[in-house]
Amino acid sequence: MPEARVERRLAAILAADVAGYSRLMGTDEVSTLAALKAHRRETVDPAIAAHNGRIVKTTGDGMLVEFASAVDAVSCAVALQEKMAERTPEGTEPRIQFRVGINVGDIIIDGGDIFGDGVNVAARVENECEPGGVYLSDDVYRQVRGKTAFAIDDLGERSLKNIDRPVRLYAVRLASYSAKPTAKSLTEPGNALPLPDRPSIAVLPFTNMSSDPEQEYFADGMVEDIITGLSRIRWLFVIARNSSFIYKGRSVDITRVGRELGVRYVLEGSVRRVGTRVRITGQLIEAATGRHLWAERFDRDLHDIFELQDEITTSVVAAIEPSVRQAEIERVRRKRPENLDAYDLVLRAIPHASAATPDEASTALALLKRAIALEPDYALAHGFAAWCCEQRFVRGDHREEDRLEGVAHARLVLATSSDDANALGLAGFVLWMLAHDRSAALDALDRALSISPSSLMALTYGAVALAFMGETALAIERAQLALRLSPFDPLRWSALGAITIAHILDGRWQEAAEFARRTVQLNPGFSSGLAFLAGALAAGGHDDEAREVAARLLSMEPAFSSRAGAAIADGDELQRRLMDVFAAAHLPP
Repeated sequence: MPEARVERRLAAILAADVAGYSRLMGTDEVSTLAALKAHRRETVDPAIAAHNGRIVKTTGDGMLVEFASAVDAVSCAVALQEKMAERTPEGTEPRIQFRVGINVGDIIIDGGDIFGDGVNVAARVENECEPGGVYLSDDVYRQVRGKTAFAIDDLGERSLKNIDRPVRLYAVRLASYSAKPTAKSLTEPGNALPLPDRPSIAVLPFTNMSSDPEQEYFADGMVEDIITGLSRIRWLFVIARNSSFIYKGRSVDITRVGRELGVRYVLEGSVRRVGTRVRITGQLIEAATGRHLWAERFDRDLHDIFELQDEITTSVVAAIEPSVRQAEIERVRRKRPENLDAYDLVLRAIPHASAATPDEASTALALLKRAIALEPDYALAHGFAAWCCEQRFVRGDHREEDRLEGVAHARLVLATSSDDANALGLAGFVLWMLAHDRSAALDALDRALSISPSSLMALTYGAVALAFMGETALAIERAQLALRLSPFDPLRWSALGAITIAHILDGRWQEAAEFARRTVQLNPGFSSGLAFLAGALAAGGHDDEAREVAARLLSMEPAFSSRAGAAIADGDELQRRLMDVFAAAHLPP
């Protein structure tokens, strides 16, 4: 029998759901359901009917609506959201806010339901939308441009979940936002500031939650210092104080701030003083999605206001860098390989480099060499390439070409007159590990920390190099500072490893074993961590457990050599101490 003909038609699809519905239901199910039903009955359904829409289906907090006209679909969405803004101002409980996404596409008709790529894209556009907003796909924008009076902002291309192509999104600027501040007049469609080619961040003025006006100066001074500290991170594009402070004293929409200032990330916070105690909160938000990347609260005594300001500033800057870095890595993972530039390639390489195994280092190195081919003076690419070569040499086959290549990349970081603290930190570490050039290594590490005192890479890998130089007290101090500044950094196993090495060289076996265990727990593939754990256990009298750990190490790295592992240390005496520790664990000479 002939196959039944599939019924298709072109339609504008509106997808909507309630922002934070699960949270609202968890707080008060009865009130949330009652409010949602009232809004549907009094606002949503009448708006759809007035604009010739057909409700295809509803699913709890969401709905799918079909329109024959894209103009009708957008007009309906705007009318709906403007009415909802009137009905649910801030402070309304429960506050129901819809997110709306609209797409135009070919759909398949099956009874009363609809399917197809046109529907899927509409749902994904809605997922990107801010609460209370209306987002359009590029196909919808082309249909309505010049046919409505709505101002529309270009949000750029987005990679949408399960959609095999990037989709350019647009946000309708609603009248309910008209009283909000703007950094730049956006009177024409598509005039949102474009995002820079590096991650970009704005630090908004912190809100003074105290009655004491003096805290206003403290909060403003701290924000200025945070902006200065972030500006030292060379791969970040940081909005100047004069631009971000136009929002002072105003209630802002983070997504709109992101569009108006052309930034991907926004830091906001507050200050509250009670007696001699002060509480500072901060949160880092991805502007386009409203997703929280980092949040922290600091409770301190206000004994020295300037010392406190410096402490909080350093802590915030140190915590933000790895948070933004991880968010950027996740973003780049969604991009197609053919669309990667030098910066994207470095971000893709970082997780492989951070695994600290020769195979993963080789994968990272291939990506880094592509980045360097595109941008030969890219200091951070050279820094990570140097580190990957160090891993391949120290934990691989000890090939002289890996050692020489690593040293060459490290010296190129210094030759570029780099002011990238992370690149300098990696270069200093590699110059010590592969060239034993104490002078150049210390110079690079000191330059890194003078540029950015909160650079986790400079602190962490500087601590490892210092430990092998025998500067054990300073190594522990810097590693502990790195852990305190960013206790959840993915690379914190390196700081723990530095403390392990320092304790081993000082003969503190129990402490060394404790930190080595934590190192290996965070990075089970770090073979040097296993070597130090086995040695500390054996030297501390735990021979059976030491043998088990040594067996794990040799199964992972059959070519491990105690002599090569000890050769990293500075001078005959320190090398002899390490050789004794490895020998106690019955590791190959």
